[in-house]
Amino acid sequence: MDNGSRIERLEQEFFNRPCPGVARDLLGQILVFKNFTGIITETESYRGIDDPASHAFRGATPRAGIMFGKPGISYVYLIYGMYYCLNFVTEEEGSASAVLIRGLKLITPTAKLLDGPGKLCRELGINKSHNNIDLTLSEDFYVAKGESVREFDITPRIGIKVGLDKLWRFVAKI
Repeated sequence: MDNGSRIERLEQEFFNRPCPGVARDLLGQILVFKNFTGIITETESYRGIDDPASHAFRGATPRAGIMFGKPGISYVYLIYGMYYCLNFVTEEEGSASAVLIRGLKLITPTAKLLDGPGKLCRELGINKSHNNIDLTLSEDFYVAKGESVREFDITPRIGIKVGLDKLWRFVAKI
């Protein structure tokens, strides 16, 4: 990305699709956050309408209301009182879906693998102040077109007790 090539930002249409497909297609895309860039390597899909593991399963609560918003918005929340998690709202407004970004292969400023949503947010400095940001408009927080990932694993999601039948975790073989 620092070779002078044109950065092609993902637009709202990319996020305005069924959540599991967006989660799969985010693999290989480039997350840009301030002075950090990295390749998305692991995602999980959460869909409120039929997913008991989703924050939005029981409706638009103060925490999960953002999942009912327009696609391409950041959804950042705190788990275990200590770790932030980064998600991107997907599907059409009102459908309550989001993709959790679980892994990132950091490119700049230093190369390293961030294998876990808490590690990712801690390393990049993502916190609650980065909730509800339009990734299609922000100058320093967005997703750019990367490379298509052809080889990846599909598994059950991690750290949940319900919705285990949904194979909505995608892990790039990088």
